[in-house]
Amino acid sequence: MYWLMVRNSLIREMNFKANFIAWLAVELLWFAGQIIFLEVLFGHVRAIGDWSKWECILLVGTHQVIAQIFQAFFYTNLADLPEQVRTGRLDLLLLQPIDSQFAVSVRRFGLDSLVSSLVGFVIVGFSLYQLGIAPEPGRIALYLACVLLGLGVHYSILFALATMSIWIVRAQGLIYGYFNVFNIARYPADVFRGAFRFIFSWILPVIIVANVPASVLARPFENPWPGILHLIAATVLVVAAARLFWFFALRRYSSASS
Repeated sequence: MYWLMVRNSLIREMNFKANFIAWLAVELLWFAGQIIFLEVLFGHVRAIGDWSKWECILLVGTHQVIAQIFQAFFYTNLADLPEQVRTGRLDLLLLQPIDSQFAVSVRRFGLDSLVSSLVGFVIVGFSLYQLGIAPEPGRIALYLACVLLGLGVHYSILFALATMSIWIVRAQGLIYGYFNVFNIARYPADVFRGAFRFIFSWILPVIIVANVPASVLARPFENPWPGILHLIAATVLVVAAARLFWFFALRRYSSASS
């Protein structure tokens, strides 16, 4: 079922090749802007907290990987959920003989974003070269596992916000607002303090999404497990909460026709 959805998405993308190339160019320019910003910033400071220039660039590359994979597989689908509620198309998905959360989450696939994520991996690799670090296979496996956990965090939070459309219908403001919050994940966790850090480490744990995997690679002589366990706990909590909230919302969904 999932392969059929991916196949249909690829066919749709290839019908509009110019649009595909344009979006790819826009994403690459936006990413280049982040790197230029860091270059300018580190022209005036030597470190941000205890993060050096190339550690910060590795963090931005990791954020790019997670953000683009998230957009490729989930973002378009979740952003479309309020429109499905408004038009009644959600009714058709709920009648399908598959899990309803799966049906609304993975209908479409963005090849352009997946290609952009490869640029993030290149930046991560180049940053490791500049840092003089050759990570062991175990560290690379932990990094990739943390990237998947980070995807789970972003997916679950945005899914819960999109689910709010069952009550308020037009939930695009919440979705686009979260996408702006999402971008703070590319900053070192050391810049956040107090209640702000607690909120965005546990309640909306976006800070740790890129910081933990980046630390796993950038700091091979540090024990990564406190951060990894934090990320695992946060992911389990938000994934479970989003799933329960979805079924709670469906029990109160009256369809577009009633």
